[in-house]
Amino acid sequence: MTYGEIANKFENMAPQAVGWAVGHNPISIIIPCHRVIGKNNKVTGYAGGVDKKIKLLAHEGLKVRL
Repeated sequence: MTYGEIANKFENMAPQAVGWAVGHNPISIIIPCHRVIGKNNKVTGYAGGVDKKIKLLAHEGLKVRL
């Protein structure tokens, strides 16, 4: 899902707020925040590093772009 798609599920939430929440996820092993992407399958920030996010997504079979 994209940040915008998640934000749309909540009333009056901005995609940036979703990004903040994902970036502060203390249990990313249980709730995999690397799966949240930007519009058009574009890779955005990741606390572990964008390069690791790309590798995780590729391992799961998702084609992404920078």
